[in-house]
Amino acid sequence: MSQQLPPSRDWTDDAAVDAVLDVVADTAHEIRGALCERRAALDGENPTGDRTYAADDYADELLGARLLECDAVAAYASEERETVLEDEGTYHVAVDPLDGSSNLRSNNPMGTIVGVYDEPLPASGQDLVAAAYVLYGPNTTMLVADGDSVSEYLLAGDGERRPLDEDVTVPADPTVYSFGGRRPDWPESVESVVEAFEAERLKLRYGGALIADVTQVLTHGGVFAYPELEERPEGKLRYCFECAPIGFLVESAGGRVSDGEGPLLDRDPDELHERTPFYVGDGDLVDRIEAELA
Repeated sequence: MSQQLPPSRDWTDDAAVDAVLDVVADTAHEIRGALCERRAALDGENPTGDRTYAADDYADELLGARLLECDAVAAYASEERETVLEDEGTYHVAVDPLDGSSNLRSNNPMGTIVGVYDEPLPASGQDLVAAAYVLYGPNTTMLVADGDSVSEYLLAGDGERRPLDEDVTVPADPTVYSFGGRRPDWPESVESVVEAFEAERLKLRYGGALIADVTQVLTHGGVFAYPELEERPEGKLRYCFECAPIGFLVESAGGRVSDGEGPLLDRDPDELHERTPFYVGDGDLVDRIEAELA
């Protein structure tokens, strides 16, 4: 039987951050429950040119409304919106409402990514105070990072949160790798490092949803990347909405994140929807990638 998370056990040590994460956790079951009725693709695109689905819009509208009702939230920014919605509060929240929504038709995992910043967006990863993601897989789980550690919870229903792992860490023995983009579009240096990983018997795991693939890395050990491409040197994934929050979470779990040249969290983006190359996971593997790319 599932149990209520004890009131004395907060997400973090900050009540305002806890309030933000409470909203995300309490909304997750509604988003998941609405997916089967919102599989249709829409005519429009999001601000970075990706195809959008009815479920993207639903998750964005729901999270935006709920988070802006939270006294702790000063601003809400979404991968689905051109501009930031501002309010009075302490924290600036960047959300990918439905990561991997292209998996809707094939019924593969997807999720929600949240970054809580203490500076106006766009902001550096150094301005993150917490990050979290919800994974809609066979179970609905939520991972929460406060910069020092990562905890995993089962979201079993409205208000039910069962602690699963209070100290999620990147396994020391890497077994999987996951690189996005078409192999013919990779620079030679990226192809070279992948060939080395394959020679070392790392197993390919790629499912088309960032957080599903990152969860493989957190579970089995290894590395995820969406590298720079020959015709897209800036990469594909968005810094504020995807890369910085996930990088913050993986580093909180003892891993490392890089843009291929150095620490990704040190970047200071100029634009809200700015993209970046992205390498995250086992620290030694990320170090090797950086050395090869250099």
